[in-house]
Amino acid sequence: MLANVFTKTTQDRWKAMAIGALTLGLFLVFGMAVYRDIDLSVYTDLPEAMRALMNMPADADVGALAYGAIYGSYGALTMAGLAVSMGSATIAGEERLGTIGLLLGNPRSRTQVLVAKAGSLLLVTGLGIGILWLIGIATPAVLDVNVGGMHIEALMVHMLVNALFYGFLAMAIGAFTGSVSVASGVTAGAMVVAFFAAGLLPLVDGLEDWARLSPWHYFDGNQPVNNGVAWGDVALLAGGSAAFAAAAFVGVNRRDLKEKAVRATLADRLRSNPLTQQVVNRLAGSARVSRMWIKTASEHQGLAMISAAVMFLFMVMLGPMYNFIDDALQRLTESLPETMLALFGGGDMSTPEGWYQVEMFSLMAPLAVMIVTVVVGSRALAGEEANNTMGLLLANPITRSSIVWEKCVAMVVLAFLVGAGIFAGAALGSIAGGLGMNLANLGAASLLVTLLGLVIGALALLLGAMTGRVRTAVYGSVGLALTFYIANAFLPLNDSVAGLARWTPNYYYLTSDPLVNGLDWGHGAVLATLTVVLMAAAAVLFQRRDLRQSG
Repeated sequence: MLANVFTKTTQDRWKAMAIGALTLGLFLVFGMAVYRDIDLSVYTDLPEAMRALMNMPADADVGALAYGAIYGSYGALTMAGLAVSMGSATIAGEERLGTIGLLLGNPRSRTQVLVAKAGSLLLVTGLGIGILWLIGIATPAVLDVNVGGMHIEALMVHMLVNALFYGFLAMAIGAFTGSVSVASGVTAGAMVVAFFAAGLLPLVDGLEDWARLSPWHYFDGNQPVNNGVAWGDVALLAGGSAAFAAAAFVGVNRRDLKEKAVRATLADRLRSNPLTQQVVNRLAGSARVSRMWIKTASEHQGLAMISAAVMFLFMVMLGPMYNFIDDALQRLTESLPETMLALFGGGDMSTPEGWYQVEMFSLMAPLAVMIVTVVVGSRALAGEEANNTMGLLLANPITRSSIVWEKCVAMVVLAFLVGAGIFAGAALGSIAGGLGMNLANLGAASLLVTLLGLVIGALALLLGAMTGRVRTAVYGSVGLALTFYIANAFLPLNDSVAGLARWTPNYYYLTSDPLVNGLDWGHGAVLATLTVVLMAAAAVLFQRRDLRQSG
């Protein structure tokens, strides 16, 4: 029997953090192995300013780039994201599941529960960072890569306090609102804004000092991997975490906790309005499950709308911002080797198309679509089993395969909603900035990123159909998505294995350079076919598996 809240929470959460850290560690091994075989002259000819931007000391082996490219960017985002997931579920998650009453029915006060869960957040996040550190110091030794002058331990310290900063922010918001979606959504949005502000503001003349307002600046602004721990920055992030923990204490002790979080969907609100009731009832039909895709889409419409709105705003913002980029920076980006640009999906930042591709279409746009498709795909079948509603659903006159395809329709609709936001924002940004980008090409890139997101969402659906477990579906699909991205970025750097990139769905996304060349119909067909095949496989496996009575 589990001894206390701390032990139970740690046991529930450590696996996710360990899997994330081990996955990033494998990427580091893979990245250093590939960098090791690259001609050093590709990098030694770069200007000193560019080497500093890449966190690469003049006397370091090119393999040291892996620290900055994997740990310093994707690693920091992943660790912070896992901490946000844990922090947002601290109190709000118990309310959503309806277990907060049972938990407080034991001789535990609200404060004791919060402290136990906060301690678990510290321990589990520290575990993940420890795994990254061990792999980070072992990999160069095993691969015989020179990383002289690099301070991996300093990077780990900064990564830890950065992840805890956002984890405790999510905890505080969840404690005040009782909503996991609000806590995770607001915190993730704040993290994305901070990430872009720290990276983009220094590129704009006169706005360099404003980057100090971004919390992300205190993670890597002083380049800890090169210069060691910046204790002032660490203290500031740690102080912010302590302040958020105190705010969580106030929030959880002053609010009436909910027995179970229930919220009305958009369809419910429209039905309650006399002006829209008739139209919505005709769309939704009866209460039977023949219109299940509408119900599923309505349940996740908030997440899809937020993702679409965030991408729309960022895309619009990038258009005018392009005109403020210093000419020297544009000339500098022209000197980047093609192999390095592959990390960002290719592109030349001296052109509007390259600017949008490197800044948004390479990473952030796929993430926005995948967040929606993975959530929908992982909960489509496994979520019904976890909530004990699958039996009730199947009691209606509907087949298992029909359930799968109805859920797939909802996923496709929501994915295209986010894709439409991406296209509309990029088109408006081009017009606002006078960039003159081809709207058909923008549509092609937006379509391909939507199809790529659907491939990963279909993977989550397949894993959920196979296992009946939401966590397995989420972690498995996210892990595969990261693997595909890193493999597609790094494999082309080595001629002997470059052809293997064709086995990743990411190859069929930006390799044809859709922002410049338009839609490659063959690549689009590959992604669409992959999506349909994975969905069909999910339908077959779901049809043959004994369903779980509980998650």
